[in-house]
Amino acid sequence: MKVRVTRKQSDTPIPVAIHTEFIKLQDFLKFCDAVSSGGMAKNFIQNGEIAVNGETETRRGRKLYPGDVVSFGPNRWQVTAHEA
Repeated sequence: MKVRVTRKQSDTPIPVAIHTEFIKLQDFLKFCDAVSSGGMAKNFIQNGEIAVNGETETRRGRKLYPGDVVSFGPNRWQVTAHEA
């Protein structure tokens, strides 16, 4: 008997604090451990598998600012500002 397990997409994105004014999309995916390398990030982004604020994003250098929400598969992260 096979059991199929699926992850439910959370309605609440995981907050990820950045210490700068912005972060590039490719760097953000590595920073939050969504991918293990820049090459993987590049491929996922170019294949249209990443969404920013609900819209498919194909630019690796897209600047993310606090408040932006990044979606990749069942995962969602929200960029937040680092509190001093």
